[in-house]
Amino acid sequence: MSPDVEHLLRTEAPQVLGALVRRFGRFDVAEDAVQEALLAASRAWPAGGVPQDPRGWLIRIGYRRMVDLLRSDQARRRREQEAGMAELAMREPARQAYRPRETDDSLALLLLCCHPALSTASQVALTLRAVGGLTTAEIAHAYGTTESTMGTRISRAKQHLARAGARFTPPADADRDSRMAAVTQVLYLVFNEGYTASSGDELARVDLTREAIRLARMLRDSLPGDAEVTGLLALMLLTESRRAARTRGGKELVPLDEQDRTRWDPALIREGTTLIDSVWSRRKVGPYQLQAAIAAVHAAAAAPERTDWQQIAALYLWLERLTPTAPVRLSRVVAVARAYGPVRGLALLDDLNRQHGLDREPLTRRRERTVRAHLLQMTGDTAGAAALYREAAAMTGNQVERRYLLARADRLT
Repeated sequence: MSPDVEHLLRTEAPQVLGALVRRFGRFDVAEDAVQEALLAASRAWPAGGVPQDPRGWLIRIGYRRMVDLLRSDQARRRREQEAGMAELAMREPARQAYRPRETDDSLALLLLCCHPALSTASQVALTLRAVGGLTTAEIAHAYGTTESTMGTRISRAKQHLARAGARFTPPADADRDSRMAAVTQVLYLVFNEGYTASSGDELARVDLTREAIRLARMLRDSLPGDAEVTGLLALMLLTESRRAARTRGGKELVPLDEQDRTRWDPALIREGTTLIDSVWSRRKVGPYQLQAAIAAVHAAAAAPERTDWQQIAALYLWLERLTPTAPVRLSRVVAVARAYGPVRGLALLDDLNRQHGLDREPLTRRRERTVRAHLLQMTGDTAGAAALYREAAAMTGNQVERRYLLARADRLT
């Protein structure tokens, strides 16, 4: 299947799903019907060409599959009426001309998939399936699990939505902020998993970073006035701009200071910087805007030694006050060490370990050792640094990262 057809299917998937859910009111069944319509299109369109009205084609196939699925449901008597009405709509010329109202259902679907009744893992999986149009196999591969396990997770997520009485309607004002926070977190998690895969032989999963950026663009189109959504998209673009320079030969990890900055994508840097500049002057600044601002400072440096590390350290301190998480605290250690020297960085790291246990926290325990190893190396303690690099290597499932850490250790011994 060509990239153009694949992109078209993923773009149309949420709109088709929205049309079916609005018509039938059954998200769980409609999502299955849309997946089968997408599968049918992936088989038919490469050979026969994309139809003149691809969305209408997908909706018609989805309607027919909805009829089959509703008929096979155990509550046959209640649902046969719905199935009959749908079939009649397909047969009668006057009703066949029905077109769903022209609207973008992407935001409503994102909010539905990030319902508070679901766990974060289920929100991520359901978002990628329902809004992203990824197959269960693709999602399972991205997260290092089996297709059957991921299928079960998605199925249970849909069951939870049904039991919670979730509807294809905008959330109440009181619920909207928390739901939007879940949506942005899900897209952020998808991007991060794609940028540095938690396991496997490849450093990155380009399909996931590309999908996260596409969905973030979609979200910003729906909410152009939301500064944090704009900040999230800017952060993704500025981070993604460095992807081509992160490895040599696709297998060897290249740290930020050693990257060939001529390989950074200038178009993504311009777009990301313009986006963060457009919202930075607003009175309220959120975590994604701060992270995008940090990425923009890196992008503005023509060479590593020209990086304004003092500004980055100040931004991380601000970010830590807003989101006092282990990864943010550890990133501030790096910035402080680069701005004021490794001894000061080590002192801060020791203090944060005493207070917050960064060396024990699951999200930072491996990277804490990598950061400490680098700082020890800068102070001349090569033996201590080598031991910590090896310790960190044993903690990662990403083979590219593991090879990099072991190579660093070997060079010091």
